[in-house]
Amino acid sequence: MRAIEVTEYGDSEQLEAIDVDMPEPDAGEVRIEVEAAGINFADIMQRRGVYPGGPEAPYTPGMEVAGTIDAIGGGAEHDSAENASGEEPRAGLELDEGDRVVAMLNTGGYAEYAIGNAQMLFPIPEGMSFEEAAGFPVQFLTAHSCLFEWGGLEADEAVLIQAAAGGVGTAAVQLASNAGAEVFGTASTRDKLDLAADLGCDHPINYTQTDFRDVVDEETDGEGVDLVLESVGDDVFERSLDAMSHFGRMVTYGVASGVPGTVENRRLLFENKTVKGFHLGQAASHDPSRIMNAVPELTAGLSSGDLEVVLGKSFALEDAAEAHQYIEDRKSSGKVVLKP
Repeated sequence: MRAIEVTEYGDSEQLEAIDVDMPEPDAGEVRIEVEAAGINFADIMQRRGVYPGGPEAPYTPGMEVAGTIDAIGGGAEHDSAENASGEEPRAGLELDEGDRVVAMLNTGGYAEYAIGNAQMLFPIPEGMSFEEAAGFPVQFLTAHSCLFEWGGLEADEAVLIQAAAGGVGTAAVQLASNAGAEVFGTASTRDKLDLAADLGCDHPINYTQTDFRDVVDEETDGEGVDLVLESVGDDVFERSLDAMSHFGRMVTYGVASGVPGTVENRRLLFENKTVKGFHLGQAASHDPSRIMNAVPELTAGLSSGDLEVVLGKSFALEDAAEAHQYIEDRKSSGKVVLKP
């Protein structure tokens, strides 16, 4: 089969299309014929070699795929299969060859076939395309966890979402708006700001022209926002702290700038502010149910039309290097996917 390999750490040119053997699933795993693979900024950080705990090159990247089950590992059938750790798949989950599923992976998604853990996949909602499904798990489960499970967002609170037109950002804007929050969001172009506004962002802010702190101060009478979703690091992290209210919370889930943000504990003490970290893969590895429990609510929202997966550009599998560069050049809005 065809797959993309990161030959060595470096720029997007290190992504190479190669022929590899078909993977075989173990007990508790399934093989998926991939119809679409989502691209995440974490894939880019892994490729650069700056992702903590990331895979060693050479490897096949890709954390989420959508497709059909091609084989079920170990001869097991349905939800009686145990995975490699001896755990049962989620209650009520039944698996059959030919099922349309979406899966979260550690690596291996940029390929014609991928191996998925039965605990970390679920059926594609009726009427959803493979491309939409591939853009669903990482961005919506991250957004939901950061907003509610980690961030404790409540109706009538104010939330600032950095990179509001990105994959996680577009999901977070919708979820926060639907929950009754006042939504501030940052983006870099008029088209991205319009997209965020259409999804429910009350205060779209062009961070290349305006200091988001000034907008937050003006719109909150100097009080600040109750919650920040921060994914950039560096000075954006620091200024996000400034934009928080007394007793405000921040959930940081990315370092897109490549420079981690830091904070002195004295500041947290005297301003009564809270900073939490979130990593989807690590959280799902340590407590899958805490993450996956949101799936029914999210899929119901997608089926009813209350939520939507905002798709950006699609690239052929062979053009993975071009797709990575497209994201790195900040040209993307919504979710960018590969199609084998």
